[in-house]
Amino acid sequence: MNLANKLTVLRVILVPVFMVFIAGEDIPYGSFIATGIFIIASITDQLDGYIARSRNQVTNLGKFMDPLADKLLVSSALVALVQLGGLSSWAAVIIIAREFAVTGLRCVAASEGIVIAASKLGKTKTVVQMIALIASLIQVGVQNNVLGMFCNVAIFIAVIITIISGIEYFWKNSGVFKGSM
Repeated sequence: MNLANKLTVLRVILVPVFMVFIAGEDIPYGSFIATGIFIIASITDQLDGYIARSRNQVTNLGKFMDPLADKLLVSSALVALVQLGGLSSWAAVIIIAREFAVTGLRCVAASEGIVIAASKLGKTKTVVQMIALIASLIQVGVQNNVLGMFCNVAIFIAVIITIISGIEYFWKNSGVFKGSM
């Protein structure tokens, strides 16, 4: 297993650790530790892809595990934030629904031998989501009004970009469904 795949597996392993700390009400500084874990996991997302491409070590395992790890990390943070009152459920549902929809599109495309690569807007969506989620996780621990307003705006922007990027994937890859209709 190459370094990029090890980083992806580490991200998957960090998800339950993140959940223990974010949900652990009796853990001193739990939300701050969880935020640190989330930041580390987010960095591995950027790092594993860079390493795989720069070393020409892109593998089928990496192609499968990387998007799965991303969705597990983001979904766990969204669900935890909803539970903690740091995020509206409608925002979480929109983001998670888009992830399921695009994953479904990629599965259908893969069954036809088509690979749908991440678009620039999809990559932007991920960065904006990570920033919004990190700020929201910090907000859970500090309860600051200014940061809270920033989080609301950041989440709103993340939701808009999430919707637009989802539409873009389906628009650009609508040919995948031609044989299905």
